[in-house]
Amino acid sequence: MRILLIEDDTTLGAAVRDQIAADGQSVDWVTRLDAASDAMAATSYDLILLDLMLPDGRGIGFLKVLRTRGDVTPVIILTALDQVSDRIEGLNGGADDYLVKPFDLSELSARIGSVARRYSGNPNPILTHGPLDIDLAARSVHRDGRHVPLTAREWALFEAFLARPGQLLSKAQLEEKLYAFDAEVESNTIEVHVSRLRKKLGSAIIETERGMGYRLGRP
Repeated sequence: MRILLIEDDTTLGAAVRDQIAADGQSVDWVTRLDAASDAMAATSYDLILLDLMLPDGRGIGFLKVLRTRGDVTPVIILTALDQVSDRIEGLNGGADDYLVKPFDLSELSARIGSVARRYSGNPNPILTHGPLDIDLAARSVHRDGRHVPLTAREWALFEAFLARPGQLLSKAQLEEKLYAFDAEVESNTIEVHVSRLRKKLGSAIIETERGMGYRLGRP
């Protein structure tokens, strides 16, 4: 997934960014609402992590503007505001989840996965695809009953295909899902990861449309 983190606390922001990156996801981190608006104008995000108290305004106002204009990007609020009234305002304002600081980074990862699954139309974390048994919550794959270890990047790429079965994804789209704005990406990075997934999960797991992109193979 490509995630936008809007957080002005540099210590927490760095920790959240590193956690998301360790999970194999792409994250762009901004500290102001105006920078968030600029980022969203340039990039399509799969999920937003939103602080409520920011230097140039309140996150709840930003969220309400998104929902008013029809933007349905999933939003998880990250805030120190822990009153029930604050939670109600956030959820009624259009947030999909509300996490009070301080929080465990592993719990944040779990909540990101849960919200993403709900938006994909299948909240069940257990999937079967041909000989593969996939646990999205545990980020694990078994092939014919044997566990197949995947790196964080391999998992993130595989997850992108699982979220869009049958859909053709271009190389540029896949790079956008896996890497942040300032990341240096080798020209053959996607091809390398696809090749490794095929070796581990089966040659037919990902189909290639030459010159156009890749899609998840049929079970």
